[in-house]
Amino acid sequence: MPEARLRRVSSQRFLHTVKFVAVAFCATAFLLSGAQAAKKEKTAVAKTSLAKKAAGPVPVEVKKTAKASRGAGVDRSEKVVRGGRNVVASIRQKNGRTVVAVQRRSVVRVETPARQSFGQLAGLHGTDDVLDLKSSVALVIDQDTHEVLFSKNDHAVLPIASLTKLMTGLLISEARLPNDELITITQDDVDTEKGSRSRLTVGTTLPRGELLHLALMSSENRAAHALGRTYPGGLATFVSIMNAKAKMLGMKDTRYVEPTGLSSRNQSSAQDLALLVNAAYADATVRSLSTSPEYQVEVGNRVLQFNTTNRLVKSPDWEIGVQKTGYISEAGQCLVMQAKVAGRKLIMVFLDSAGKFSRIADAERVRRWVEATHASTGSPAAASRPPTYQVAG
Repeated sequence: MPEARLRRVSSQRFLHTVKFVAVAFCATAFLLSGAQAAKKEKTAVAKTSLAKKAAGPVPVEVKKTAKASRGAGVDRSEKVVRGGRNVVASIRQKNGRTVVAVQRRSVVRVETPARQSFGQLAGLHGTDDVLDLKSSVALVIDQDTHEVLFSKNDHAVLPIASLTKLMTGLLISEARLPNDELITITQDDVDTEKGSRSRLTVGTTLPRGELLHLALMSSENRAAHALGRTYPGGLATFVSIMNAKAKMLGMKDTRYVEPTGLSSRNQSSAQDLALLVNAAYADATVRSLSTSPEYQVEVGNRVLQFNTTNRLVKSPDWEIGVQKTGYISEAGQCLVMQAKVAGRKLIMVFLDSAGKFSRIADAERVRRWVEATHASTGSPAAASRPPTYQVAG
């Protein structure tokens, strides 16, 4: 009996000891987790505080409504807090209680403002004109009488983007090089100036005539560069001939550094470009290819469809003899054309137009204006004023 009693006492003591250890372990775990949570909360508060200091004060918009529900004792004063990870919280009093409603809004991405063109930096867009054109530079000339019908900042010298390709195409056509000679696109033809894309991958081989077609119609950069690179004497020789041709045409404000127009250092004025358009119109190949609406080329096992960059080419309202478009951020939207309007053959130049479709809209404005005020030959304006602009050629 004494032994049994000792065993019971001993087991009870052991059980008490186990219970004590278990409670101590649980308490320690609880306190440890609480400490870790407090540490995390403290870290989060510290980060939030730093973020608030960096971002500045959070804007608070307070909306107050004077109306209160009768008998209900509802205060409808509302405070709206905006900021911090697209979260909007509204705080208001209702029946003596504070009600907080939190709403997470969708992310709104703010794009970096577009780079200003040279014309915008020079303040040319501040020039008013009677037609309210979006182009900061414009010139409209009667090709036969040399009469200037419209001008706006026509002496300004600006980047001309892919209008450059009109000179490139003219020189290639005049050189009478074999159109069926195969030319391969190389890494040298890849745009490192603007990083523009092309469907003419490195290794693509096409006849010179097709590359010329794509350069003039679809403003294909690699095609234009390959044409200049494979010119007899190489690219440097071709660029020097571009500048010599410009000088010969009387283009005093023009400079070329490469054959595509991707460089903003290719620059000219509206008056000079009118001379180039006149010369390009005299070339049957340039006339035909620049006004082609679309063209297909076979590249390996694929057939690639290319289209004109000037939608006016397909318009029944226009009779276009030669044209070229251009765009880089420094130049804005550009367009040159020879077109027959109201019985008159006109040369039109639009440079540094603001907006994707604004150069086309400007051309339409000029067409309607000419049809209304300068129709056909023998117009009062043409008869009363002598020619004020001489077009070479």
